[in-house]
Amino acid sequence: MKAAEAIREVVATSILTDLKDPRARSATITRVEVSEDMRQAKVYFMTLGGESKERLVLRGLQSAAGFFQQKCAKRIDSRYTPTLQFFIDEGMKNLIAVSQVLADERAEAERKEAEENSDLDDDEVDEDDESDDVDEEEEDSERK
Repeated sequence: MKAAEAIREVVATSILTDLKDPRARSATITRVEVSEDMRQAKVYFMTLGGESKERLVLRGLQSAAGFFQQKCAKRIDSRYTPTLQFFIDEGMKNLIAVSQVLADERAEAERKEAEENSDLDDDEVDEDDESDDVDEEEEDSERK
């Protein structure tokens, strides 16, 4: 929806350029959902730093909601300016967690594969050592 994208853009840009509240400066706006009647918009965000940081950013965004609504009113040509509600984007948090688990699994698989390959290389070296020993014994017996 065009209105949702416009709101996302206005809020994200305002955080970077106009907002003075340091609590909300680290927020990244991930998506916006606007109700059909354009009276409400749910603004989802994420931030790094754990749950306490998320709550702090949420309070900062909530306190600046009126400021963001004024910015949106200037940008969106609509009968109503949506009331903005801010939410932590749990879906994005879950996506990051799943990505981390997959990366850990991939690293573990690569480590195991490297270990197996080094074991194979050691076995080849051992076989080469044994054949060298046999060759040396044959040479010694020929010399005698």
